[in-house]
Amino acid sequence: MKTKKLTKKEQLFCHSFALCANAREAASKSGYASPEKAGMKLMARKEIRDEITRLRSYKTGNEEIICGLKRLAFGSVADCLKLILSDAQEDFDAEKMDFFNISEIKRPKGGGLEIKFFDRLKALEKLSAICENSDEESSMPFYEAIRKSAKALEGKHHE
Repeated sequence: MKTKKLTKKEQLFCHSFALCANAREAASKSGYASPEKAGMKLMARKEIRDEITRLRSYKTGNEEIICGLKRLAFGSVADCLKLILSDAQEDFDAEKMDFFNISEIKRPKGGGLEIKFFDRLKALEKLSAICENSDEESSMPFYEAIRKSAKALEGKHHE
């Protein structure tokens, strides 16, 4: 049985899902009109799951950390706002909501709701530090190659 080739939108979904591991969020970022339904339908397809698995196989430990930090730094808080603005009687499905950016939720005795988010600035600082370190590490082989070449040339001039 031949597998169906993925559309650009489906490929974008796979890449988004590989980064955020949230079908609704990935479908939303990929431009689907009804992200919840689209995310569930897409995840039910074998070729979609295979592509996500293939994309995730390229990730190293640092890439997963970077993905998490990006979600903290740039992630949506729309579902948190829905939670704050919803009535206590309103029926909402917390399973379908994204609370990744929340560090703490409290319901004080006087009523209301207190939500604390992870610090976006700290996430950005950590991302910056990781990127600076990886830039240094990736440039080291280049400098090492230049050093070895210079030594080799130096040895030829002395002969």
